[in-house]
Amino acid sequence: MSELNNIKIDFVLIWVDGNDPKWQKEYRKYKNEDGDQSATRFRDMGTLQYWFRGVERFAPWVNKIYFVTCGQRPEWLNVNHPKLVCVDHKDFIPEQYLPTFSSHCIELNIHRIKGLSEHFVYFNDDTFIVSPTHKEDFFKNGLPCDSAVINYAAPRNEPINLVPFVNTAIINRHFTKSEVIKKNFSKFYTPIYRKYLIKNIQFAVGKWFPGFKYFHQPSSFLKTVFEEVWQAEPEKLNETSMHKFRVLTDVNQWLMQDWQICTGRFSPRDPNIGYYGTVSTPESLRDSLQAIKSRKYKLVCPNDAGYQDFDEFRSLLIKALDELMPKKSKFEL
Repeated sequence: MSELNNIKIDFVLIWVDGNDPKWQKEYRKYKNEDGDQSATRFRDMGTLQYWFRGVERFAPWVNKIYFVTCGQRPEWLNVNHPKLVCVDHKDFIPEQYLPTFSSHCIELNIHRIKGLSEHFVYFNDDTFIVSPTHKEDFFKNGLPCDSAVINYAAPRNEPINLVPFVNTAIINRHFTKSEVIKKNFSKFYTPIYRKYLIKNIQFAVGKWFPGFKYFHQPSSFLKTVFEEVWQAEPEKLNETSMHKFRVLTDVNQWLMQDWQICTGRFSPRDPNIGYYGTVSTPESLRDSLQAIKSRKYKLVCPNDAGYQDFDEFRSLLIKALDELMPKKSKFEL
């Protein structure tokens, strides 16, 4: 613990309210451009206050929270909280990329946020802290915590999941799998990965990485890694940032995670720190709600995967979160 006492760890949270008339007017100007414009990318669950409650209750050690939006502010948000820094896209994203409706553009440029610490954790607004955490859950020995699990970068039905292929192609341009593993053998072959260790054994042979398994949890980063990747792949990152919406040929923040792993700048972490649920059926919704109620995990992500009855999903999720964290945080007015 003493090693981390002097390290400031910030959280970065991105959020959008797709119901905002001003946002919708701006969106309509660009809706004919290519990219993923599904409703799940922009609709607000109405659960943002529970994200802040989770941080206050279960991660009081955080240094600053950088709340990133296109200028939106929830009416209930206490913008004067000493740990809160509200950041607009225009404050850090280069002008040629604005306006943007792509989380990939936002993610690739968050290192430009003024005042952001070298050590930070990137959150989506659908991942909640539901049990006590410590700095060591996100950083150890000054290094980001991550699970280095090799896996085929195979897409599912959603075409956006082609992005891992693009990330992996870039990684293989800069790194050789055998050399990476040789330098970081104990970080790849550790029992901390539990059942996933078998994947690293399975993919031990071969020169190139087939991909990495992504656990869809908050990502711990070193700001300098973003700067390094931008120097190494400026054309690809610029191309992604220019897209108004997420497209098939993009890269995203997973590239930065992969880069940290391949350069050995990470500390192995148990994947079971969090639960990720793709909520598209009553069964998957039930499982995500149970993950919150059980408090078996420190982090829970009930991802909106197009559940048919959105109002039901929203209502039950709010109920589960409110039972866990009924008291307002100081981030709320």
